[in-house]
Amino acid sequence: MSEYTIQTKEAFTILAYGTRLPDDYAQIPAAKAEWWQTIINDGRWDQLRRLADNDLEFAINEAVNNEMWYYSGVQSSAELPDSDYSRAVQFPAGEYLVIAGSSDNAGQLFSQLEGAAFGEVLPNATDFAYVGGPNTSVKTSETDGKINGEIWIPIVRK
Repeated sequence: MSEYTIQTKEAFTILAYGTRLPDDYAQIPAAKAEWWQTIINDGRWDQLRRLADNDLEFAINEAVNNEMWYYSGVQSSAELPDSDYSRAVQFPAGEYLVIAGSSDNAGQLFSQLEGAAFGEVLPNATDFAYVGGPNTSVKTSETDGKINGEIWIPIVRK
């Protein structure tokens, strides 16, 4: 099983642009990759990075009104123009499941971390549980051509 830690985090906000994910789970990885290309190509990612409070880059999964949404964002205290696809995603203070990893690119890393969290750690957890709300994968750095990061999932103790 993947190694993990439980960390206490202060509340934080991610300023992000998002897209609705397809209902067919098999299409989700391609939809996420396409989303990243879209916001990089149309300049929204550069806009977000200029507003960032730090160098961390976030990919967020969240259920909104019974739909799965995927956001690309940064920690920021700024505001974006009103848009159907932008929002400030609030993460509560509390305990988070944290799994670290590295991969050749951010898309692979985020997928790997989600698989470890939802496919290995959470199904086998006996003393804590994920009860919903947004979860995020975070690109923290690049080292020797590898992308390093973590997944942060809010949890409660059983």
